[in-house]
This record gives sequence, C-alpha cells and structure tokens, in this order.
Amino acid sequence: MAEPQYTVTKDNKRQAMLAVYNKVGTGLESGPVVVTLGRETRTPAQNDKLWPMLRDISKQCEWYGRTYSEEDWKDLFTAVLKGQRTAPGLEGGIVAFGVRTRKLPKDKFSDLIEYIYAFGSERNVHWSEQSLKIYEQYREAEQEQDEC
Repeated sequence: MAEPQYTVTKDNKRQAMLAVYNKVGTGLESGPVVVTLGRETRTPAQNDKLWPMLRDISKQCEWYGRTYSEEDWKDLFTAVLKGQRTAPGLEGGIVAFGVRTRKLPKDKFSDLIEYIYAFGSERNVHWSEQSLKIYEQYREAEQEQDEC
C-alpha cells in the first residue's frame, strides 16, 4: 500500500496539515510514524516528455565519435545540472556520480528538457512528431504558469 502523500500550498495548508495530523494519530495505533517534508519532484507528464526527446537524440547524435543509448544520453544531460563529479574507477575507467532524475524538482526537470531541446536544435536534430507535440504542450504549460 502506498504511503499517503499531501501537497501543502498557501491555500490549503490548514486542511492539509489537519489531514496529516489525523493520519499520524491513526498510524500511532500501530507504532511510531515518520513524517517527511520535501519539495515536489518531477511529474509523470514531465517524465513522458523526456523519453521521446532522448530517443531522437540517440538516433541522430554522436558524442566524441560514439553513439549512445537513451539512458546514456539521459546521464550525459543530467550531469550538466549539478556539475557532476567523477572519480577513477576501482578497476580502471571513470565513475560518474550522477544526478537522479526521479529526485529532480519540477523546475530543474524543466531546465533539463530545455537543455536537451537546445542541444538537439544546435545539432540539427529532426525532432519526431511525438517530441514536437510534447515540446509544444510543455511550452504552452510553461507560458500559462508564467502568466499566473
């Protein structure tokens, strides 16, 4: 069973905190309860936007003379967000300590999508119909949010 999750905003903080309080009270009957605070991470819709773009990049781009999978490209792009650290591997090579996209806040995930689009556009990537449709929906949502 999934743990309950509440999003608290300025408009609903009293109701949300009351719901949390009640849930904790009920949970205490079975033992101690852990309450964790955090920021919203990427949304499923953002995640759905990422993969068609990565697919287009993986089919059309090389990096230092090599082609990479969608997952490898994701690692390359996410490394940009926080200045990825590296270390020599225990048995040779290089180990990269990456940023995990599942933990990215929504605004950083938006930055990632923008970066991928810019990278591909600079390299004349012919975006698939799915990528273009998704990117247009994304841009419209961003503009609506900026207007609020």
